[in-house]
Amino acid sequence: MEPTTQIPFTQEQKRWYDQACEKLDQDRLKKLLFDLTDIHSPTGATADASQFMTSYMSNMGMKAAYHPMNDISGNTLGELRGTGDGATLLLYAPIDTHLEGDESDYPWAGPKQYVDLKPQAKMVDDWVYGLGSSNPKAMVATLTEVVNALIDADVPLVGDINLGFADGGMPVTIPWRDNAGMSNGVEHLINRGMAPDYAIIMKPWNWVYHEEPGMGWFKVTVWGTLGYAGVPRGLPDFRSSIVPAAGFILELEDWLQEYTERNTSGVIRPDGWISAVRAGWPERPAFPSAATEIYFDVRINPRTSPGEVKAQVASFMRDIQAKHPDLEVEWEMYGSTPGGTTDPDNWIIQSARRGWEHIEGENYRDPDLLGGQTDGAALRRMGIPTARMGWPWPAEGSPEEIAEGLGGMGATYVPDLMPCAQKILYAVIDTCTRKRSETGL
Repeated sequence: MEPTTQIPFTQEQKRWYDQACEKLDQDRLKKLLFDLTDIHSPTGATADASQFMTSYMSNMGMKAAYHPMNDISGNTLGELRGTGDGATLLLYAPIDTHLEGDESDYPWAGPKQYVDLKPQAKMVDDWVYGLGSSNPKAMVATLTEVVNALIDADVPLVGDINLGFADGGMPVTIPWRDNAGMSNGVEHLINRGMAPDYAIIMKPWNWVYHEEPGMGWFKVTVWGTLGYAGVPRGLPDFRSSIVPAAGFILELEDWLQEYTERNTSGVIRPDGWISAVRAGWPERPAFPSAATEIYFDVRINPRTSPGEVKAQVASFMRDIQAKHPDLEVEWEMYGSTPGGTTDPDNWIIQSARRGWEHIEGENYRDPDLLGGQTDGAALRRMGIPTARMGWPWPAEGSPEEIAEGLGGMGATYVPDLMPCAQKILYAVIDTCTRKRSETGL
């Protein structure tokens, strides 16, 4: 890791920064987070949440507009203009949740609907619970509070600030809602007038990332024959698809770990996970299925194309078929997004690191390797230099029982967000109180 380029604040910038930090209001942030969490916004149905944020930004003093994609979903964009001749900086977060928040989530989301999985907000002291409270709605609320503090402090901006929140940020695809997901919302905003010079996306982890992975989604079908529970094993006319699929899954799990090690570089560790297995009819258990389907996701390093990853999977499948000639199997790649990277020497990366160092009180160092995908990859692919900034996650010490594992990403300890807000605020003042030429444009 090269040392961060040091460009100290002027006395005026330092004063503006200190004044804006004083205006950061944890209680205001907490209330916004509670109100937004209480508005259900599953992927492909974010109209209510986006319209709420449009009104909120307008009331703050921003020029704000709602951008519908259909009758039930849309994105929102706010603008705070400077005096001119400065860079336009986008502060961005998705606004959709990864789960539906209803009975269709179960049992796959866990044994019961914990407080962090419910699409209703609950506040306990400085904790805000509810589906998506931490990711993505804490990011939406924090970025909004950063701009609110700038307005309250009357910081004389030169550049413009965009505050954008979009549907489709979750790594899902929802066919019954116009195939929402996989960054469709941020692409919609970019194609409709959002044209920043730089962007900061807020996501979990207390680092500054200059790159993020893409995704490759694969489906494998293991074939047998339609069977019947009343016949003995070993008859040549009947072949299970499920038992051979179990063996295949074990070999795939080993290969996925090899894939990760082989493709790790930069700050990206592209993990892969088997995510779903499907076969047969629960209402017809007497008839074993002729097909067993296996679904898995592999993350794609920005230095590796989806086509190259597809070729690696193809090689693995050829080896499996050569090793098990009796295994009848077919496969397909049914979803992909490339990764995205920004030159780590770019202004916005260095500015974000200066903000990180200012708050952490130490030199920036090599971050934890990253496998999580966000709309930041899409922004970078569209030519927008983008820094990813975040906060320690998950929050610890919850007074309420919450789901194990990823859960509903819905337990937020609001004080954890404030240092991140100060870091982002630093990068905003660093970037938007200068002329474009001073930022390398």
